[in-house]
Amino acid sequence: MPEKIIQIARSQADGSSRPVMLAIAGDSASGKTTLTKGLTEAIGEDRCLSICVDDYHKFDRAERKKLPFTPLHPDCNYIDIVEQHLQLLALGRPILKPVYDHATGTFTRPEYVEPKEFVIVEGLHPLATKLTRACFDVTVFLDPPEEIRHKWKVDRDCGKRGYTPEQVTADLERREPESALFIRPQRRFADIVIRFAPVPGREDPPGSPLSAELMLRPTIQHPALDSVLNDDHTSAMHLKIIRDRDGTPTDCLLVHGHASAEEAQLLEKAIWTELGTDGGAPPDHIGEISPGTRSEPLALTQLILLYHLLQVRANQRRAA
Repeated sequence: MPEKIIQIARSQADGSSRPVMLAIAGDSASGKTTLTKGLTEAIGEDRCLSICVDDYHKFDRAERKKLPFTPLHPDCNYIDIVEQHLQLLALGRPILKPVYDHATGTFTRPEYVEPKEFVIVEGLHPLATKLTRACFDVTVFLDPPEEIRHKWKVDRDCGKRGYTPEQVTADLERREPESALFIRPQRRFADIVIRFAPVPGREDPPGSPLSAELMLRPTIQHPALDSVLNDDHTSAMHLKIIRDRDGTPTDCLLVHGHASAEEAQLLEKAIWTELGTDGGAPPDHIGEISPGTRSEPLALTQLILLYHLLQVRANQRRAA
């Protein structure tokens, strides 16, 4: 089976030469790019490469208008080339990556890409096949409530891509069947499921940051965080056990949007110290939604993911 072969090849490769691979999957406008950007900047662009598998669309925007399916359908994407390129990156080898310009809906010149110490792969289909999933050390699925995701998509597509609200709403309706068939099922393959949403039953003031819920499945080793999950920080973050959709008991880390910025930032600094950094405060761009707009739950979520990535890297070095 090809997925077994790539797993064996990765395990036998020199740990210092192959990158740590993170997948961030989710539907359109679920927050993948925002999450990825903060992680990339925190690690440093000299050490971290981010790519979007949505660049592997088969058709440009004008061509898709004549088709009976949307970009969410696997037939609208070169999934086989995604599999090839992820295998190459996972083994530390370069690729010639296609480039899709979302602003214009057209393809531009492909780019030569060499993997770095960390590779973050985000998009609609990074967990679509057994072979793509076998390329990753850590997998994430973003699962916001649909009403929130729809609002984010309207804001983004109207503000950055030239659509009208009516066009975005019509596009969401057209995409829904394929979202249910091809995107949301990837959730079950994620090590971590992240949901930004209000706390049910809680009436927070308008403009309060969304809380974050991180479902930590036992498919990978998660950091204990014993030193930071103490009584001093429970108002900002705590751990509980919930039932996954299949009934399996699962650890769930809750990051509260209603916590004060001061409480959240103290916790962020504690986690940043646990990451083995040289001290100081976490990077300013951690938690940044847009220039001048910050979310402490997003910052804490990004730091937890950094914890996982650096843990994988440390394990690789010990095994080398």
